[in-house]
Amino acid sequence: MQSYVIHLIRHGSVEETLKGKYIGVTDVHLSKKGREELVSIRETAGYPEPQKVYSSPLLRCTESCELIFPGMDIETVSAFSECNFGDWEGKSASELAGDSRFGEWLANSDKTPPPNGESGKQFASRVSMGFERLVEKLSAEHITNAAIVTHGGVIMTILAMYGLPQAPGYQWRMDNGYGYSMRINPFLWMRERVAEVYDTCPEAPQHE
Repeated sequence: MQSYVIHLIRHGSVEETLKGKYIGVTDVHLSKKGREELVSIRETAGYPEPQKVYSSPLLRCTESCELIFPGMDIETVSAFSECNFGDWEGKSASELAGDSRFGEWLANSDKTPPPNGESGKQFASRVSMGFERLVEKLSAEHITNAAIVTHGGVIMTILAMYGLPQAPGYQWRMDNGYGYSMRINPFLWMRERVAEVYDTCPEAPQHE
């Protein structure tokens, strides 16, 4: 049975994140620096050549797709949007320091959502459902090599839930424009819902 490769790539950088603001579902453009970095990575390290590209619908991801995979059709998947920080969107930790609910969220974000936002548990459930549906779609459409351009939180969630070797989400952190490649063996996936994380994306350089 054919295995499936999925490349998970984090979007380019945005000004708001560099300023320490919580930017989840707020729709912001890539920064000038973010655009330049993606082009540089593409031209020096090189990105994979997937059959199909999927993306979070947010601009920083769709704009990244256009630079990473120029000329390719993009299919957006709402499940791969970043976590919704609700009333805290666009605010920094220092601005929220006096809010008792912010402290409760930091202590237990899985169960405590930001006001009008998503808890960690709700976010993980949305992402996992979307990812499993995508794997089914790849199998049904015989797509054996795909890329997902999305957010750091989404990638860390997917790899923490399904990746081998098993590791907590924070160990799957990645810089903007980079990510990981995973291989899904259908037998292993059906039996245990796990996939091998076999390389960084772009591929790690070979040292002699």
